[in-house]
Amino acid sequence: MTTVRSALRAARLAAPAAAVALVLAACGGTSEAGEPASSAPAAASGPITVEHAQGSTELDGTPQKVFVFDFAAAAVMQELGVEIDGIPKSNPPAGFEDLAADEDVVDVGTLFEPDYETIAAEAPDLIVVAGRSSAAYPELAKIAPTVDLSNDWADNVASSEENALKLGEIFGKTAEAQQLVDDLDAKVAEVAEKSQDAGNALIVLTSGGKVTAYGPGGRFGFLHDQLGFAPAAEVTEEAQHGQAISFEFIAEHDPDWIFVIDRDAATGEGGEAAQQVMDNELVNGTKAAKNDRIVYADPTSWYIMGGGVVALQQIADDVSAALDEKA
Repeated sequence: MTTVRSALRAARLAAPAAAVALVLAACGGTSEAGEPASSAPAAASGPITVEHAQGSTELDGTPQKVFVFDFAAAAVMQELGVEIDGIPKSNPPAGFEDLAADEDVVDVGTLFEPDYETIAAEAPDLIVVAGRSSAAYPELAKIAPTVDLSNDWADNVASSEENALKLGEIFGKTAEAQQLVDDLDAKVAEVAEKSQDAGNALIVLTSGGKVTAYGPGGRFGFLHDQLGFAPAAEVTEEAQHGQAISFEFIAEHDPDWIFVIDRDAATGEGGEAAQQVMDNELVNGTKAAKNDRIVYADPTSWYIMGGGVVALQQIADDVSAALDEKA
């Protein structure tokens, strides 16, 4: 199977399990030695209670037909080897084109407007929502068991790892999920060590020719909070699309690094490419530009997914490569 992580790489040339609030209602748990009592799928263990962002959901066992309204969760499921039976197919992000083109995969609407009639007719065993699709949870939950695996931007790594472990429990893939968590923890530690003497950074998003900035504790705070880059400027606005800034703002704060996210490329809306937006006298005068330390981020992992262990692993891998290349 081609996973999203491998597809993104080709295209672009610690939370412990006990912290997961997911309870096996029968035959589950651990042995007297503290090891898992069984590695069999959850279906053999009876009902499962999943605690999530919007409450608690009961599952009869391992779901067989699964519809997913979140690409971060879908990426994790693909890494775990879990079959996905329905996704929003219009304008799929990079790495998900093959899944969207699969005729056996149901088109379930859009992230913001699910096709409730089709979903009801297909009768899935589980629906996964998060982030952009979380508002649809109440209606979807009336159709089939639904869980909200939204990530917490203020603690993205911990919530992403917790959600990965939940998916591992749901699908009987606990060891595989734990490996994804361990891999991410190791990479984060590696990048944080590398970034200690790398200087500061500014995170910029371009959209429609305009620029906004993000800082620690927010949507893209992973770069500062876990990967260790000091913020080049105080960014005060806590908004989904960041604090509106000018190119004068960028020149004034003169960052050592600039990480640029192209929203138009991520959403397929077209418009001026981020490289064109950032190519001006003010930006070109910064230390980042002079030292070739302007990094154009992968739109899918940074903007579309934003969280989830697969996306965070990809981001950390990319930042690590940039540190090696531009040191």
